[in-house]
Order: sequence, then C-alpha cells, then structure tokens
Amino acid sequence: MKLRSLRGPTAALTTLALAAAATLTAALGAGSAAAATTVRVGLGGYSDARPAGTVGPSNSDGAPVTPKVTARMAGQAAPTNDWWSSLIYQRYAGNPYSENLYAHPMTFKAQAAGLEVGYPTTPTITSDGRQYDYTHTRDLTLGVAGLNSPDTKVDGWSDWTVTPYWADGAHTFSATVGHGLPYVFAHATGGAAQVSTASAPTVFSNQGSVLGITVGGHSYGLFAPTGSSWNVSGSTLTADLGGKDYYSVALLPSTADLAQFRTYAYNFVTDTKVGWAYDQAAGKLTTTFTATTAAQEGTGTGTLLALYPQQWQATPDALTGLTYTSPRGTMKVRQGASFSTVQTVTGVLPSLPDAGSYDRAALGGYLHQVADASDPFNGATDTYWVGKALGQLAQLVPIADQLGDTAARDKLLGLIKGKLQTWFAGTGSPGFAYDSTWKTLIGYPASYGTDAELNDHHFHYGYFVQAAATVARYDTAWAADAQWGGMVKLLAKDAANTDRADARFPWLRNFDPYAGHGWASGHAGFAAGNNEESSSESLNFSAGLLLFGAATGDTALRDLGVYLYTTEANAVQQYWFDADHQVFPAGFQHSTVGMVWGSGAAYSTWWTAAPGMIHGINFLPVTSGSLYLARRKDDLAANLTELKAGNGGAFTDWRDLLWEAEALTNPAAAKADWDAGNAGYTPEEGESRAHTYHWIHNLATLGTLDPATTADTPTAAVFANGTTRTHVVHNYTTTARTVRFSDGYTLTVPARSTASERGTKPDGGTGGATNSPSPSASASASPSPSASASPSPSASPSSPQTRTDTLYLQPGGTLTAGYGTGATGSTIPSGGGANHDGTPYQPLTYTLSHLTGTARAGGSTDFDLYVDAGSSVALAQQARVSYDFDGNGTVDRTETYRYFATDPVPGWERYSATAAGLQSTTGAPLANLANGTVTIEIWPALGSAPAQLRTGATQSQGSASVLRIPFD
Repeated sequence: MKLRSLRGPTAALTTLALAAAATLTAALGAGSAAAATTVRVGLGGYSDARPAGTVGPSNSDGAPVTPKVTARMAGQAAPTNDWWSSLIYQRYAGNPYSENLYAHPMTFKAQAAGLEVGYPTTPTITSDGRQYDYTHTRDLTLGVAGLNSPDTKVDGWSDWTVTPYWADGAHTFSATVGHGLPYVFAHATGGAAQVSTASAPTVFSNQGSVLGITVGGHSYGLFAPTGSSWNVSGSTLTADLGGKDYYSVALLPSTADLAQFRTYAYNFVTDTKVGWAYDQAAGKLTTTFTATTAAQEGTGTGTLLALYPQQWQATPDALTGLTYTSPRGTMKVRQGASFSTVQTVTGVLPSLPDAGSYDRAALGGYLHQVADASDPFNGATDTYWVGKALGQLAQLVPIADQLGDTAARDKLLGLIKGKLQTWFAGTGSPGFAYDSTWKTLIGYPASYGTDAELNDHHFHYGYFVQAAATVARYDTAWAADAQWGGMVKLLAKDAANTDRADARFPWLRNFDPYAGHGWASGHAGFAAGNNEESSSESLNFSAGLLLFGAATGDTALRDLGVYLYTTEANAVQQYWFDADHQVFPAGFQHSTVGMVWGSGAAYSTWWTAAPGMIHGINFLPVTSGSLYLARRKDDLAANLTELKAGNGGAFTDWRDLLWEAEALTNPAAAKADWDAGNAGYTPEEGESRAHTYHWIHNLATLGTLDPATTADTPTAAVFANGTTRTHVVHNYTTTARTVRFSDGYTLTVPARSTASERGTKPDGGTGGATNSPSPSASASASPSPSASASPSPSASPSSPQTRTDTLYLQPGGTLTAGYGTGATGSTIPSGGGANHDGTPYQPLTYTLSHLTGTARAGGSTDFDLYVDAGSSVALAQQARVSYDFDGNGTVDRTETYRYFATDPVPGWERYSATAAGLQSTTGAPLANLANGTVTIEIWPALGSAPAQLRTGATQSQGSASVLRIPFD
C-alpha cells in the first residue's frame, strides 16, 4: 500500500505499521479483549468482543478512544466517516477540538475560544499541477467573551449538520453548522457574544443588533437578539445578549444581500433529513432534503440552503441568483426549507449476457486457471484482500454457467460460500466483532485502518456483499435471513444503516447524503478534511446492496442500493471526473482525480504515483455494476486518452482494468488492445483473464451503454452498437415477468434468468434466458486499497520553486542559499521500532546562522524534503524547525510538523510542510531575525530501518530538499 500526501496534517501508516501499532497497544494493555460471546444471526453470528491481541478505535498514539460527546448524547451511535468526524473522534492526543471542517461553502475549526469560520475562494494548486485545495483560512472566531474551553464535544447531529459544544465552567457555547448552510446558529451563556476577526473588519452596515462586516474580502452578517447592539473594538466584536442566549452569523454572497439573510437569521436549523423514493415504473429516483427550523424570535420559518452541482443540476425547484464558491464548483442557493432532486436510474446487471464472439475453449481455459488454482484466495487473510478474492471468484460464476461448466460453477460457489461462512461464524478471527462503544462491526484480521481508524468499511464489506449476491442468485435458501443472509445484511447496516430506530449503528455511516458520495476515513483527522479515493469501490458496495436485495426479495435493501448507486454515480461524474469541466480549477492539469478531499482533490493515490493506478483506482472492481462509467462516454474517453498520452500511447499498469474501462466507451479499441497485449500481462489482484476476456468481447458485440433508456426494473440495461440495440434484463423472481423499457420495447424474462434480445425494433418481443436457475452448491503485488489512515506525499515529486527565502539542505548538516554540487543520500537512522512522534531521535540536523531579516506578515515556514525508504515498510519521517531570532544560543520558537509515512517502493517522495501540517508550536511568535539562527531536524518517527534524505542536489538534478523561511 502506498500513501499520498495532500493537505492532510499527518502521515499515514502502512498495513505493517498498523500491525506494529496494534502490537504496541496490546503490549500496553489496551488491545486485550474481554471473554467473547457469539451473538447469533441466522446460522452465523458475530462476537461481542474483539479477538485477543487486536485493536479497536484508537488515537495516533495507539491509545483507545471514545466518542467525544456531551452527556445528553452519550450512548448514541457516533457518526464516524463524516465530513465533521474529527469533532467526535479525537485522532491526536494533543488536539481535543477538531481538525479543519469543510462544510461548504464555509469551513470551520474548533479551538479553545470557539469556532473558527472561513470561506476559501482561491485554490492553491501544487507546482506540478496535480493537486488543488481550498484550504481553511480563518476569517472569524465565534464564541462567548472569556471562553477558554479544554475541549470541544458534540452535542447533536442530523443528516448533514453537527452541533459542537464548548464549556469551561463559566461559559458555554454551541454552534450548529452543516453542508449547504450559509449560517452558523450559535447559543452562548456566561458572557457577551464575541466574534474575533483575523484582521480589522470593514463595517459596511451597523443596525444595532445587525452588523455587516467584510474580512479578508469576504462579507458576513452578524445577528444578535433584537434590542442588543454590536460593539466593534479593533478585531473584537461583542454583543450583550440581553438575557438571551442566541446569535447567528451568515456568509453573504455580497454586501447587498444582508437584508435577505436577515430574514432567516433567527430561524435556527434544528434538524435536517434526507429521504428518497424509487419510482420503479418510471425509472426515476426522487430525493428530498428537508431542514427543520425553530424561530428564536418572531414566527419566521424557512431558511437558505446552498446546493452542490449534483443537486442543482437535478432539482426541479426554483433557485435564487445567489451563489458561492466551493471545492466542488459553484453552489447555488435555494430559498426555503426543502428541495428535491430527480435522477434517472440506470440499471445494474448481475453479469453481462453471453453475447461475445469469443473462443469458448480459450475462455474455459482462462476460467480454470482460477477455479483449479491450489489457493484461489492467494493467501489473503484480511477483510480487504479476502474481499478482493471473493470478488474475483464471484465474477467467474456466471461465466462458468454460460459455458455450461456446472462443475466449475458449483466449485466456485462452494469456495465463496465456504469463505463467507468462515467469516460469518462469529467465533473469533477470521470473523466480525461488534464494538459497543463506537457501534460498529469490525472484521478481523483487519487492514488499512478498518479497526484502529474505522476506515473503509464500505470498500471492504462491499466485496462480501457482492459475493453473497452472486450466491443468492443461484441459491436463494443460503441467502435467507435464517441462514447466512442475516450476516450479509448486518454488514450492510454497519456501513449504511437506514433504520433510525436501530441504535446498533449510526445512520448511513459511510455515505454523505448532501455531498452525494462516501467518505473513507473514520476520524477525518486531516487538515484537508475527510477523503475518498476509490469511489468505484464505494459504488461496488451500493451495487451489491441492490443486487442482494433484488435476489432475496428485500425491496427496501434493493432501493437503498438504487439510492446510493444513482446518487454517488452522479457525484463521481462531477467531482472525480469533472465531466462538465466546471469543478476543477484552472491550473489543475488533469481531467480526473484519484482522490477527493474536503478541501479539494488530487491526481494521486495512497500508495503510488503510477498514472495507470491513479486512473484505475476509480474503475476497480470492474463488474456489471461499473456500467455507470459509460454514462458519459465522452468524459471516459478523455480520461483514458490522457492516460495513454502520458504513457507513450499505451496502458501499462493494470492493463486489464483499463482495457475493460476502454470497452465501455470504445469496445473495438479495447478488443484491439486485448488482442495485442493479452499474452504478456499480469492480472490485477481482483481480476482474471477469464473475466477480462469475457467482458471485452461481450461489449465488442453489445456496444456501449444507452443511459437515456430506462426500464421498470433496476436490473436491466440497454446497449447500442451502431444502429443495433440490445435490451438485457435479469429477473430474480420465481415467475416470468414482462419488463418495459422507456424506448417502448418490452421483454418477457423467465423466472430467475437473464434474457436479452439483439436488434429487435421497439414493438415488443421476448428474449431467451441465458442464465437459468442453478442448483445449490457447497461451499497481489500492486495493492489497490483505499485506506484513509493519513496522507503522505507524492512518489512523483517535482522540484521546489527557487525563492530568496529558500535554504538548501547540504550533506554534512549545513543550509545554503543556493543549490548543491551533486545529489547524495544522507542516512536517516532507524527508529529502533519505537514511536518517536514529536520527539527528535538521532536527528539529522541542518543549520544556518548570522541571518538578518524581517518577519513576513502572515508568513509561515515551509519545506520540501525528499525522502526514500527503499523497500522498507512502516517507516515515517518527521521534521522540526527552530528559530533563534537574535543568535544568543537560546531557541525562541520551535515548530514540529506531523510525520510522513514513506512507501516501500524505491524512489524519492516529497514530504512538505503544507501537506503534513503543523503538529505543535512552542515559544514566541515569529519575530525579526537579527544575527539569528535557523535549524531543521529530520528524524525517524516510526520504523525499524534506516531511510535516505536527498541533499546537495543541483538545479539541473531537481528534487532538492529545501527549507523556506518566512522572512524578507
């Protein structure tokens, strides 16, 4: 697993590093488990305590954590994996408040004195054009005069809002904020309402209780109770609340909008809810967003809501002319307490039909390469890699069935059933254990932080659900709740619980209904907010819910899958692929991103900078649930054209995945690529030659998806190859049914079968079943995880810009104002297997003295350090910068930066201050240098092997390690 840095504040751990942390935690006594009891679910079950020696949710030091909530919220299912989860999940022992919170359009950060508020409108784009961020920058801090809270707790939440809470014994403060809310709704006791500004504000309107100010080019309205008045004293604004406890602050699109925002300023949003309805006959999904308000004074109702592009593109409701800037493009404002979106539902097939002109003997040979392997699971033991193996086998079952190879089909089904039953037995490891503190089901052995950080449950569990859906297609008895289906549905609930009365799990853990997509990190403990890399694995989970629900007759589960799949597919089209070219800012040099963050996005992955994997991570796993990628064939073609152009005209890494993606937009080209390159490639770990061959040759016959044609079932699709159209349906029911398509065609499908027709005009007709009922059966070298532990910098670094404040690290421990004479590797010693986070251990030290300069207003330290761990795993490097302003030998200011996890692949990686984030600062504020000294130290924060630091590079060599100091 490779890790990629954005503007997250801390570096990520590799799988082995997590294992090392688990060992350390167990050694400290925090990893032991109570005597476990199996809670039965049908024939399976789960443990009520984790296996001995394993870990649960922990902080970055390996210590267990509990939800950071007020007394009234104690025992509630904590919403992890949300945009605001760093409020409730304290990832860093030294920060009991929060990391940056990207609500959009506003950004926030909790501090001792209250809530920072910002509105970033100008993106920062890296010099290599691979990453953009609208990074939180404080305009205001909201609170109550005198507040100095030791922490921030969560005092409530709803579907897209949260209410953080501060208390210090003499004061209390709470603030409701959320996606799309242009307001902060505050309650304060113990003193006057207080708003401090990052710079002296410009007051453009003073109406006593209503104040209009501009700070940093952004305008805000401040609304105190009627009868009170705002007092402006420099950068501190206060209002005596006159016995009341409320005030609000609004982000104004312009100063002219103050009056309109005053209309709703006292209508505090107290709840938000999303609901959806799937109109099967019409092939439409309607989603309704509703905000409940309570008037703090008067009898007003309603509010203002800012809609993301995937929402305003699909709403039939009227919008105002007001807009905001966001990392997701322009947000448009709705006046009123609710709005709806209407989206077209394109179907999910359980498999492609048997339409390809392939060599059936060759296809059978490829099939048996996997079916007859000595270890079809390739040694996998954890939830991710076992899931990948299950997915690989599941894709081969219908191929074996189409070939009439019932022995191979039943063998594959037996392998899948056997592995699922082992995991679902509830008797230890492997298996699932319930954490009653965090209300979550964790699979052990875990991987990529699914245990210690509650990362990626939808990614991992999606493979289990998809495999179970394949079994259910052929053996409905096995999938019954009373047998093994109950455990499948429990996994689904962990990541996507929609029963608001079921307190065992939070509501929609991994899905953000307002943003329209999933989040991967459990704690969101990054300066860049939360993140999601492999959107396609999130959609794999949704497609699995749809198919398992359809196969078992659970319409509610099926429709949940329809909602998640349809909504996220549209969001991915905008925010990962920028299909309409309205989201990515100018200067960002790619047509797709590998990762989306709260603050922006990046052309990267967690573990590699290989372009094929950056593109491919949002394609895998390729299944018939991947058809959404073909909704915008123009955009998919541009995506692949960029990749090929960067690779000299060919696909290299993960060629099978990329050929399969190409087949969705240009099947003939994909077939030509397969024909030319299939003899010399290694299948991606979740893929097989049989599936790739079958996929490409079927689409070469079928053509590409027709996304405009819908059906009155969610398990149908239409393909077009020139003027020839093919309608495909799978019928999971036990009786034949006639399916109607929106183009006027009807197709009668036998029970429990797939039927298709090719070339018939839309005047009726039936197709022949290609997948008939099946009898019951008994039963990776380049990783593709989407872990969200912590970001780490690019494995494809670019040279830092040359500036007058740039100091270059040289061999021997010196800093110079110019480049070196030749790059060399300076050895960073081993950390000895101990945790040295925050404390220098045998550091490499680089110093420059006799410096004179003027501290730059608003400036900050920056650095680019190029490090390499070779093939060593679980290493992390850390840096500290110290300033002696007057050169008297006493350090006046020390800045410690969060560590950076190096990957186990040889090659220089860039560890930057802006990407890592500041961990702590001690000493005085930045002051002028008068014969001063600056020092940077680099040491091993984690790991048991040495690493290299690149020093002495010349200008022509590039990738020079540099320190930039904020002085003129």
